[in-house]
Amino acid sequence: MKTRLKTGLLLCGGVLGGSAAVAAQKQPNILLVLSDDQSAFAVGCYGNADIRTPNLDRFASEGVRFNRAYATSPQSVPSRASIIKQIALFLIVLTTLLPGLSATAQQTPAADRVTMYTFSDGLSDQLQELTGNPLLHRYAQTRERLSSGKYRPLYHFSAPEGRLNDPNGLCYWNGNWHLFYQAYPIENPIAHWGHAYSPDLIHWKDLPIAIAPSIEERVYSGSTLIQGDSVIAMYRGVGQGEMVAVSRDPLLLNWRKPAANPVIPDLDPEKEQPVFARGGDPFLWYCDKLYYAILGGYSDSGPDGKRMFAEYLYRSPDLLRWEYLHPFIDADPYAFVGDDGACPYFYPIGNGDEHILLHFSHKSGGKYLIGNYDTQLQKFIVTDGGNFNHGPAKGGGIHAPSACPDGKGGIVVLFNTNPGFPRKDDFSEMMTLPRLLTWEEGALRVRPWDAVESLRRDHIRLEHIAVLANQETILDGITGDALEISMEIDLGKTKTFELSVLRSPDGQEHTRILFQRDMGKPTREYENHTPTSTITIDNTHGSRSPLFASRPPETAELSFAKGEKLKLRVFIDRSIVEVFVNDRQSVTLRTYPERDDSKGISVRTAGNGAEILSLDAWRMESIWTDASRQTRRSADGTRSQQSADGLPTHEIHKTYKNR
Repeated sequence: MKTRLKTGLLLCGGVLGGSAAVAAQKQPNILLVLSDDQSAFAVGCYGNADIRTPNLDRFASEGVRFNRAYATSPQSVPSRASIIKQIALFLIVLTTLLPGLSATAQQTPAADRVTMYTFSDGLSDQLQELTGNPLLHRYAQTRERLSSGKYRPLYHFSAPEGRLNDPNGLCYWNGNWHLFYQAYPIENPIAHWGHAYSPDLIHWKDLPIAIAPSIEERVYSGSTLIQGDSVIAMYRGVGQGEMVAVSRDPLLLNWRKPAANPVIPDLDPEKEQPVFARGGDPFLWYCDKLYYAILGGYSDSGPDGKRMFAEYLYRSPDLLRWEYLHPFIDADPYAFVGDDGACPYFYPIGNGDEHILLHFSHKSGGKYLIGNYDTQLQKFIVTDGGNFNHGPAKGGGIHAPSACPDGKGGIVVLFNTNPGFPRKDDFSEMMTLPRLLTWEEGALRVRPWDAVESLRRDHIRLEHIAVLANQETILDGITGDALEISMEIDLGKTKTFELSVLRSPDGQEHTRILFQRDMGKPTREYENHTPTSTITIDNTHGSRSPLFASRPPETAELSFAKGEKLKLRVFIDRSIVEVFVNDRQSVTLRTYPERDDSKGISVRTAGNGAEILSLDAWRMESIWTDASRQTRRSADGTRSQQSADGLPTHEIHKTYKNR
């Protein structure tokens, strides 16, 4: 573990343990080293090939790298003043040095900032340094302390401490998946980029804070681009504009920000182009030897100047010099008045020309658009679209996405979910399970990521269960608040099938999952018309707590063929329920049962009976028990999503020709 050397005056007083001669002496030799303006990235032995630091490099060659050296200021002038005045840095009133500041202005104490660390370049060294990292030790203690929380998930990712807002920059690098997210450290609870990694997108390990505010006020949402031996992050730096940072090490622990930041400064409102109202949360890609970025936001082009969805396109030859081109989408027929296009992710999907643009609307929640990318006009032509969230954006629904190609034409995506309950035990938001999106036969398919099956324990299987009409059937023997349930149902003549989970013995608390074939109505045959079915998740009776606020039932549409069997996969994890229907639709909801015995399962139909052909249930294991497991192939023989012949890549756009 190495504390990051802050830009400023480096003051090192320590034991030189690099030579046998020194180590052999009974008394340590103390050497005071002064080095002005030497951050870790401005020292030769840390990899800078241009700046010469022969004395520090000589120490390093003999094994002395001052691994625990630090500066309490990122600027040289206050550091010099601290030595000259012999006063602790944070007690120096800067008005004596920098005219124009208020009389009470003082340097912020280092204790109010998050400690950032610099790690070695090799993987084995990094893993060793992480074992002694004090922040990770604190994270582990906090996770252990909060693990028994009533609503804290067992197998969905949540932050080790504090809030978890937008996920950012999901990528596959050096054999691991990396998840970044807006974290709010207890030392300085404003947005940073938190960081975790996983071999399979399911079992996660925490890493130290990846990117902290410097000139920007907060580190907001953005994306990553893998290019050669580098991972480039581009994100919204609040108060400055769009920022970039670069990492090249095995675990993406060390990030460097160029002096040119912000590379896309915030626009001057007086000079702002009329089309703009707001843009940010950049998504970055590379195409035909140029970098492109879309900034998600909105315009004032709606009725009476109301907000409308917008994505703004920029182009750069080198990541540092950017020019604004135009709105990336001319028309979005799937947007509502009041929508915006925050947190965009834009990738090819399927084996044809289709692309998908995932984004978040502060009004509608997670959404997507399907269309064609015209690389000559640099426009996205929308042909289809839909929602991942099917109710209000707030109050327990799906929030912002973070996505990455799976290397086979699919897209893996996670969302954060909003709380529907006052924050307790220093916990509120969590991630959904990772999902695989595919484009098949002109429709978007969605299914859980295969590796979630590695969490299954204590299998129970039931077959040929008769469900009598208009009667609730309690499934004895299947109980729990951390389960996966997989069902195949022959609906027969019934239009309605209902599954209740997290059910109390008397039924006062339950979360209802309702499938209605042809919307529960008699089928009418129309030429060129396919009746629409729906899946609903409803937490109206999910909790008796007066603190709980239910949301309107979440209802999503899907196509369902005549005579088709209903296939449900339901994931229950204490305060979240996720439902996948025939690989065509999904609904997700937060729910907060108050009673400790609200762990039961029941089914019922309306009008006519049905038959559950098979029901498989598993108790799900914690994702924090063993991060070394690899993805297992699905029992039904579906493709492995972790094979070496199709690794994810972010450089996909550059292979596309002008059309």
